[in-house]
Parts: sequence; C-alpha cells; structure tokens
Amino acid sequence: MRLSIGFLVAGYVLSQFYRACLAVLTPVLKAELGATAGDLAVSLGLWYVAFGLMQIPVGEALDRIGPRRTVGVMLALGGGGGAAAFAMAGGPWGVHLAMVLIGIGCSPVLMGGYYIFARSFAPAAFGMLAGAMIGVGSLGNLAGAAPLAWVVEAFGWRATLWALAGVTLAVAAAILTFTRDPERNTRAAGQGGSVLDILRLPGLWLLLPLTMANYTAAAGIRGLWAGPYLTAVHGADAALIGQVTLVMGLAMVAGNFAYGPADRLLGSHKRVVLAGNAVLALALAVLWLMPDASLAQVTALLAVVGLAGASFPAIMAHGRAFFPAHLVGRGVTLLNMFSISGVAIAQFASRPVFEAASRTGDARHAFAMLFLFFLVPVLIGLGFYLFTRPRAESFD
Repeated sequence: MRLSIGFLVAGYVLSQFYRACLAVLTPVLKAELGATAGDLAVSLGLWYVAFGLMQIPVGEALDRIGPRRTVGVMLALGGGGGAAAFAMAGGPWGVHLAMVLIGIGCSPVLMGGYYIFARSFAPAAFGMLAGAMIGVGSLGNLAGAAPLAWVVEAFGWRATLWALAGVTLAVAAAILTFTRDPERNTRAAGQGGSVLDILRLPGLWLLLPLTMANYTAAAGIRGLWAGPYLTAVHGADAALIGQVTLVMGLAMVAGNFAYGPADRLLGSHKRVVLAGNAVLALALAVLWLMPDASLAQVTALLAVVGLAGASFPAIMAHGRAFFPAHLVGRGVTLLNMFSISGVAIAQFASRPVFEAASRTGDARHAFAMLFLFFLVPVLIGLGFYLFTRPRAESFD
C-alpha cells in the first residue's frame, strides 16, 4: 500500500507542477508565442475546467474499477500527451489545447490517493493523510517556480516540456505496474449510488460555497497572476518572480502539513477551517488596500495567502464523514469538483475583471481590484460555513 501511495504522490507532484508553471513561463511564452497574461489565464482556466468536469466520471471509475487503471491510463494519455502538445504549441490556442489535455490527465491523481485513504485507513487519519499527500505533492508547485525558471533558461521551454512528457509517462507506467486497488466494496441492497444521493445528504450544501472559494486565491495568484503583478507593480524579472513564487509555494506546502495537526489541536474541523480562511481573507484584504506595499511585505502577504489557503484537506476531512463506504469515490470527487470548479470560474472571470480595471492605466488599481475579486468569494463562503455543525460526524 505504501508503494501504491508513493507513485500516486509522484503523479500529484506533476499535477501541482502543471497548474503552477504558467506564472514562470509567462515571459517566454509572450515573447515566442505572443501569449499574453490574459491568454494564459484562459489556458489555466481551461485546465481547471477540464479537471473539474472529469471529477464525476473519475468518481464513478474509482468506485467501479479502482484507482490503478483510472489514474494510470488517464495520466498517460492526458498528462503525457498534453505535455507533448504543449511542447509543439505554435500559439495561444496550442497552449489552451495542451492545458485541457493535461487537466484531464491530472484529474484522477489526488482522488485516487484519497480513495485509498478512505477505504484502507481509519477515518480519524483521513485529514492528516490528505494534507500530507498535498503537502508532499506540492513539491511540484515548488519545482514550477525558481527551478523551472533555471531549467527553461538553460535548455529552453520546448525541451523542458518534452522532458516532462517523458517523466509523466514513466510515472503513469509505474502506477499501472505497482499500485494496488483496495478491496472492492459491494453496495448494500437498496442503497443509492449516484451523485444525487450525495447531494441529498443533510447539511452538505453549507460546506460547498467555501469548498469552491478556499483555493481560488492561492491557485490563481500562484498559478498565473503573481508573475504579471510582480512585473507591473514591482518591476520583477523572471528570476525574481521565481524567487517570490517559490516562497509562496513553500508556504502552501507548510499549510498542507499544518492543517492536520491544527485539526487535532483545536478539536474540530470547523474551527480550523474558519480560522485559516479568516486569515486568508485578512491577507487578501491587505493586498487589496495596499497593492504597492514593499516587495518584502508583498512576499510575506503572498506567503500568508499560500499558507492559509491550503485548507482543502481540512474541508475534505469535514465532508468525508458524510459519505457511506460505497459512495466514497463519488463523494470525494464531488467535493473536489466544487473546489476545482471554483478555481476555474475565478480564472476565467479574473481576466475581464483585470482588463476592465486596467483601463485606468494604473497597474496598482488593476491588481487591487483583482485581489478584491479573490477576496469576496472567501467572505461569502465563510458566511455559509459559519452555520455548519462543528463535527461532520454528527450528520446522519
């Protein structure tokens, strides 16, 4: 089982890398392909759309055929094929297509691990294991910062993407070879087996707004907008962008590891999620009000956004207890679909928000409006989440 999880974590490292790499690739893709920051916002948004739309069929596949074939085949075809398509891209549309394919390929990786955690480990361990998988997988987020900038400078971005295609195919082959599926669960007679049955669970809907909002700021800013923001407001070059986003990435890794112990320290999922997202909202509010703060202050605030915005495993642990054994795959992928859909919607909507705010010609104002745009959904999600019960286990 450890070997099974190990290769799934390796696949998740790639998933994190692919969603983070555009921030560093922005200057070279603009120079060679004419892809603007707005174009790449669409590309990243399409990655999340493809990823989110696949969650329902991925959940069905996990419950029916298990994580080994679901993850291995999709990662090979979508992830490896998408990286190859990226390497051959001739313009923004080529990048769009590549990111759609990569989003499809990466869509089952994290949920394959979560499925194994839910079916093979004690429920009390789910939150810790879920956070640890994201924390270790976030090494891909780090690799998509300064290390990627160094490799691209040394070998070129096309050669780098071809190498990534090979690595992705190798990881997919390892998953197909070594991953072992948990014992198959047989649905009890009379029990429902569709997503609609999950949506009928009482109280679950109160979790969904914050599930959609909690990751949008960290993903959107780290994945794309950090580069243009640091360039326009602080005059940063690619190397400095890589350094700042590396700090933010390290904070995101730390956040994923921190939420599990914090859950045990504060005694409930709800307290941890509320506290973390309140800090996230505060950091975004400061960036909104002070977009031209010093580079050191901005770096610290972006790190707080990354740290506090890593509450997804805690939210998943809260929601996990809702799901009966035969619906675990569909349940965790449904929550993941809401989370990723929120990021996708934010990515698409961020472009017109930024472009409208940019008409004043003041980059500081434009990015202030962008930070406000990421702040509002978090506040709305917190408002709904206040009414959830402290312990998801109390729902029957």
